Formats: sequence, structure tokens, C-alpha cells
Amino acid sequence: MMLNLDTYQDVLKNSNNHLGNSHFNIMTKDKESITGSFHFVYIVTLIVGTIVQFSDESEFVVDMSNMKLIHVPKDLPPKTKILDMSQNNISELHISDMSYLSGLKVLRLSHNRIWCLDFSIFKFNQDLEYLDLSYNQLQNISCHLITSLKHLDLSFNDFDVLPICKEFGNLTQLHFLGLSATKLRQLDLLPIAHLHLSYILLDLEGYYAKETESLQILNTKTLHLVFHPNQLFSVQVNISVNSLGCLQLTNIKLNDDNCEVLIKFLSGLTRGPTLLNFTLEHVKTTWKCLVRIFQFLWPKPVEYLNIYNLTIVERIDKEDFHYSKTALKALKIEHVKNEVFIFSQTVLYTIFSEMNIMMLTISDTPFIHMLCPPPSNTFKFLNFTQNVFTDSVFQNCSQLVRLETLILRKNKLKDLYKVGLMTKHMTSLEILDVSGNSLEYDRYDGDCTWAGSIVVLNLSSNILADSVFRCLPPKVKVLDLHDNRIRSIPKPIMKLEALQELNVASNSLAYLPDCDTFSSLSVLIIDSNSISNPSADFFQSCQKIRSIRAGNNPFQCTCELREFVQSLGQVSSEVVEGWPDSYKCDYPENYKGTPLKDFHIPQLSCNTTLLLVTIGVTVLVLAVTVTALCIYFDLPWYLRMVCQWTQTRHRARNVPLEELQRTLQFHAFISYSEHDSAWVKNELVPCLEKEDIRICLHERNFVPGKSIVENIINCIERSYKSIFVLSPNFVQSEWCHYELYFAHHNLFHEGSNNLILILLEPIPQKCIPSKYHKLKALMTQRTYLEWPKEKSKHGLFWANIRAAFNMKLELIAENNEAETE
Repeated sequence: MMLNLDTYQDVLKNSNNHLGNSHFNIMTKDKESITGSFHFVYIVTLIVGTIVQFSDESEFVVDMSNMKLIHVPKDLPPKTKILDMSQNNISELHISDMSYLSGLKVLRLSHNRIWCLDFSIFKFNQDLEYLDLSYNQLQNISCHLITSLKHLDLSFNDFDVLPICKEFGNLTQLHFLGLSATKLRQLDLLPIAHLHLSYILLDLEGYYAKETESLQILNTKTLHLVFHPNQLFSVQVNISVNSLGCLQLTNIKLNDDNCEVLIKFLSGLTRGPTLLNFTLEHVKTTWKCLVRIFQFLWPKPVEYLNIYNLTIVERIDKEDFHYSKTALKALKIEHVKNEVFIFSQTVLYTIFSEMNIMMLTISDTPFIHMLCPPPSNTFKFLNFTQNVFTDSVFQNCSQLVRLETLILRKNKLKDLYKVGLMTKHMTSLEILDVSGNSLEYDRYDGDCTWAGSIVVLNLSSNILADSVFRCLPPKVKVLDLHDNRIRSIPKPIMKLEALQELNVASNSLAYLPDCDTFSSLSVLIIDSNSISNPSADFFQSCQKIRSIRAGNNPFQCTCELREFVQSLGQVSSEVVEGWPDSYKCDYPENYKGTPLKDFHIPQLSCNTTLLLVTIGVTVLVLAVTVTALCIYFDLPWYLRMVCQWTQTRHRARNVPLEELQRTLQFHAFISYSEHDSAWVKNELVPCLEKEDIRICLHERNFVPGKSIVENIINCIERSYKSIFVLSPNFVQSEWCHYELYFAHHNLFHEGSNNLILILLEPIPQKCIPSKYHKLKALMTQRTYLEWPKEKSKHGLFWANIRAAFNMKLELIAENNEAETE
């Protein structure tokens, strides 16, 4: 698998940012001693330093670890810089395996089966800086100078003596050297005596010398010795080191009898004044021997003592301990397993509570209590993480007046009131961490007692509710309440005017807090709560905010959120952490998962006043438009006509069918303009009446007393046909248009073809008014008869007129006869 080096750089960068930017992690971390894990720190430093130098996209990291390889692959990228082939089954290396990797800088071959090594196979790898061959089966090596090496690890192999070649003396850039041997000789390290190494790892798991041996190590800052994990400590070797600053021993198994062997072994190593850090890892010992080690180191120049993975066996009895003047500043004991089940708790706790040091860490142990130290104590830092302390710890203890930092994380504390009372006499206490307990506060009087000096308080991962805000130190500046059961921040709470950083993430808060209560608030972490509609006024009330993290909340993307999103857009991206990736809509469903930066809703939808005004204006404009159109198309006229027509039809429905049939009295009703009356009376009427066609004319057939409209409708209904004489004069007549309108309605009602259109004179379309759209429609849809100007064509015209009256003449005749009788 090939990875671009930028991937490694990003991971390292993110890791550093996480450690550097976490305000609230600072107060919960132990004050680590300088020692730490030297081997790990140095390796990481070297690898990081190497990787950071690579920025070209063409440079690669190749990871082929744990792939059951039996030989080095031949198809590796020639530009490989970092190659990891650890945890495979490779037994041999050849020059052809590495010769084409000229730019190789880091090579890891640990946990393989390599039994022989000739360093000349790396003669073409002149840039090689990091070579790890630990945990193989090497028994001998053939040396070749690789001047670029900074890290060489040959530890945990099968060497009889230390594998040191004279060529190693030219490794002037070497910082780390890991070796292993079953026996030691005083001058084994002479070839590298002039080198100034930072770290030497010496694997002595197979060491079996029966007599005292000596080993001179001239120059190294850190010495790490690893012994056999299952054998009692029995190494009798005098190791002398110049300028040793850090010493780490791993796999120490002791009892009361061989305790002095370790003390003697340490005598030579701790003789110099430069040893400041001493670490014991994976220690199994009796209580008596442990106290003996403490007593031996007490007058030594060691300032930081660390014990990791300690197991106490056999018994725990009272041991005398003389707390003389000491250079020791910090004692850290982590991961303690006590295999003694019946013992005096006081005996155990007294040793630690009376220590005259500044920093004490006892974490991940079965301690259930800690005694109040004597008045002369010098404790400034106490860390009792992951024990089983209860609310009774340090109650009524007035001796910790110098204490500045107290960490009681992951214990069995339950009552916040008692925690505050515990700090009453800790007048110098500034940092208090009681996270990861089961703390509650159920009092309503708000009468809490705290040390007035507390400025950093960690109450995270408890079961605290809203009432916690009635029981807080008045001068607290940094407050961590994340992962509790807080639903709201009550209004009537004590003023926390000094509060600058507040973490209330992972609670059940529904609203952003009001800065009227926290006037100095500059950092707010409130992500992973139940905030759906945050107030847009937050940034106005909290003008000192320089960092807010409010992502991963169930935001409801509605009108109420619109202004908050706008306010976020006006704030610097450096202020709003996690923006925009952690800010997404949760409701409604159609917006779920949408980033808030992409959520947009029109202002009209959210402003009720604006919406009503817009609707009102729209309706008004629509009404004005409709009114204008009605006037333009003469809609009132049509409405009046429809009303008249409806009334007439209603009266007609009340007349029996036989009577309706008897009402057909005329062959034709003629509608014409007065300006065309001469043609009608002189030409049309005589010609039709000559053929016994009975004509209805308004001047002789309208019934006096009735309205004109009613007379028009009656004449049209009592006539078999309606003849309209069309001309420009007809178009200008209002009453002619009424007659045409009612005749057209009668056409649809009767379902008959009762209209005859005679075009007396041509009518240009542009001359027809727009309100006479029915006339326009009839002239385009129906066939009309055009009065010819030539007399020779008049005969055909009259023949067409007479043809329209061939039917129903008998019925009309009968009706006329009946009417005459």
C-alpha cells in the first residue's frame, strides 16, 4: 500500500491542533514529568522530522507490514522514502533488494526472522537515516559505514556480545542506538565513546553473567535497560555513564531478598548529579522493597520519579520512612495492582500523604482514601485519577494550603456540595478536576462553600442538572460542564462575571445562554445539545465571544433560524468553530442534512407584515387589471344581456310545450341599421314577401309597452330564422348588436341553424369594435351571403335566400291561420 506523505503530515498536524487548541483538556492533564517514554518520544520526533522535510507530491510512504512476506518485493516504487516491512517472515536481505531505492530515508524491518546482516547492502542508500532491525534473530553483523544514520535499533536479537563495529565510530549523526547482548564487557562501547548519543536502549533479557561485570558508557542523555520479565532481578553489572539525565528500567521483579541487588545496581547509575528523571516500568515487588527504593532515592538528585504498571505482592506492613530533605519534585505511580488483600489502609496511605514533595500522582489504583497530610506538607499538585475515593476524602482537612491543582477524575464522588466543602481550606487551589464521577446537586438554597481561589473547574461527565449553576465558585474563569444532564441555564443564578470559557457540550440545552449572566464570556462550547432555533441576538449580547462551537445540534431550518444563519455569516470563520461542516439542518425532512450555509428561505415567507402587504398589493393590482379588462371588453353590457336572456328563458320555461310550438309566427326576423332601411324595405322585404315569407320587423311587430330587449327576444323566438343585414352602419348600431347577441344565444339553445348573415357592404376587420367579438367570430366561422352589385347575380342571391325557408313553412302557415281565426 502506497500513501502520499502529505497524508502523514495531515494526521500529525491534526493531532497537534487537537492537543494545542483544547482549552478544557489542559486542566485535566497531569503535569507530565520530563521522562515520559523516552524511546517513543525520540522515535516519533525523528520520524516526524523526516516526514516534514518531504513535501513533494512524488515522494511516497510504502506500508507492507504484516503481509506474511518472505522476501523483499522487487516492485517497490523507486522514489520510496519510508518503507515499513515489519511483522513479516523475511529471513535474508540482499543488496539487490535495496540498491534501487536510492532516496530511502526510513526502513522498518522489526519483527522478522533476519539472522544475518551485512551493512554493505545499504551502500547505495546514502540518505538512510532510520533503520529498525529489532525483534529479529540476528547473531552477527558485517559492518559498513552509513554516515547518514540517525537511528539504529538492533535490540531484542540473539547477539552474545554487544554488536559494535569500529565503523560505528563514524556515525557522527547517530542519536538513537538500540543493542542487545547476553554478556557485557567493559570496553564494548569504546568505538562509540566519542559520540554524543541522545538515547541508548540496552536489551538484557538474555543476560546471564554469573559474576559482576562492568560496562562503561561515556556519553548519552537517556539510558533504557530492559530485563527479563519473568526472572527475579539479578543483574550484577557496574554501569558508569557520563552526563546521564534520564534512566528507565523495564521488567523489574523483586522480593525482600533481592531488593538490595537492585539498590546496588542503582548506586552506580545514580551517582552523578545530572540524573533528574528515573522511570520504573512493569515492576513487581513487595511493599517493603518499594519503600526501600523510595528511601534510597530520597536523598539522590532525582527530581522526577515515575512508576508504571506496579504490582504489590506478599504483604503490606508498617515500614519506617525518613522524609529527609530531597530533590524529588514529582512522584507518579500509574496502573497499580495490589495482590495483598488484608492490610492496614493507614500504613499504605501514610507513606504517600507525608511525602515532602510538590507533585504526587497515583492513578488507576484501588485506593479508596487518602489521608490529610501534615501541616508541613509541600504539595502543590495532587492527581488521584481513577481511584475509588468517596465524598469523605480531604473533608475537614485544613493542611493543603499550598495546593494549586487537585485532580480527582473518575472516582466515586457523588455530592457536589461536599466537594465544594472539601476545598474550603485550600486557599491556593486554582485548578480542580472532578470529572467522570457521579456528582449531583439537589439543594435549592444555593448555599455552597468553595475555595475563593478556584479559576478552573472541570465538572464534566457527571449527572449534574440545571441546579449546578447555583453551586459554583464565584471567581471561576474556565468551567467544563460537558456530558451532564443540564436542560437549561436558569435566569436567577449567581453572577459569574469572571467566567471566560464555558463548555456545556453534550447536554440537553435548547437555547444559547444569555451573556447578561456571563459578562466576560469569550469561549463557548455548546455542541451536541438540543438547540433547534438559536437566537440571532446571541452575538449582540455576547460581544466578547472570540470562539463558539455550536455544531451537531438538531437545527430546525425554518424562518426563526434564518436570522441566526445571517448573523453567523457576519462573524469571522475563526470565531465559529466547525463551520460549516458541523452545522446542518435536522428538520424539516426535505432540508435534513443540508448545511446551514446552503439553507435559504425568502424574506417574504418569514415577514408576516411584508407578506400581507404583498398580498394586498397583488389583489389590488389584479382587481384594477380585471376592472380595466372588463371595461375594455364591455363586460357590463354582456352581463346585462345575460340577465335579460335569463329572465326571458325563465318565463319561457313556465309556458307549456304546445304553446311554445304555437308561438312560431314568422319566417324571419330582420335586424338592420336605420341607415340601411332603404335597401331592406325596397329590396329585401318585397322580395321575400312575394314568396309568401312572413317577415318580422321592429317598426311593425314590436309590442308597445314592453321593453326593447324583451321585444327583440320575443321576435327572435317567434321567428324561424333571423336575418342580419351587415354593413359598417350595422356595426355602429348598439341595438343591432343586442339583436345579434340574443339570436346567437338562441342558436345554441335551440340547437338549430337559424342565423342568416347578409353582407350588404364590406366591413373591414379593423372597423369592428373590439367589444363586438361575437360578430367577428360569426363572420369567420359561418357562411354569409354577400349582396352582389351586379344585377345579373341578383337572381342567384334571392334563390339562396328562398332555399333557407323550405322547411317548417307549413307549421308557420298553420299558426298564421290559427291566429287569423
